[in-house]
Amino acid sequence: MKRKSAVNRVLLALAGIVLLGTGLVILAGGFDLYRRWSLTPPDGWPLTTPHDVLLAGADRTRWADEGWWWPAVIAVLAVVTLLAVWWLLAQLRRTHPGALSVGGAHAVDGVELREGALGDALAADARHLPGVHQARARMDGSSSHPEAHLAITLTPDAEPGPVLRALRDGPLERARRSTDRTLPARAHLRLTPHKPHRAE
Repeated sequence: MKRKSAVNRVLLALAGIVLLGTGLVILAGGFDLYRRWSLTPPDGWPLTTPHDVLLAGADRTRWADEGWWWPAVIAVLAVVTLLAVWWLLAQLRRTHPGALSVGGAHAVDGVELREGALGDALAADARHLPGVHQARARMDGSSSHPEAHLAITLTPDAEPGPVLRALRDGPLERARRSTDRTLPARAHLRLTPHKPHRAE
């Protein structure tokens, strides 16, 4: 999820920079700012006066009489449109479960549990397990298939195996019963930083 979010931010930033730069170049030429502010644009800079056009008539019609031109243009536009629609739908797709009905198939109308509340309850329950120093939990997935991601910090003398079994049979089992869902879970374990013991 974090990787997808980072890619989205980079793509949006690049698209925004390109659109902003293009708009500023067009506005500068359209309002004749280069002449008014006595600016000298670089050689070959487009749209430096209000009468300039991005593509001259000869450039626009250079390949219009070629048999491959219009099919190629239509194909490129179709691919770009499909990619844009796919990307938009990917952004609209939920990456968090939102509200979960309590009890699943036997839920009472109007009784829902927010994903944040379920994550907080799961983390608070996990903190009471033997060998757990700290616990954090967040929910991913959809409302019909939520997933739990836990970050567990163990005490220095804890063993991962017993802690994972207690987590599975305790907090996760209670969360599954309360939501009536399978609730797949991933746990990331780490030890509490501590000073090394000195041997006498």
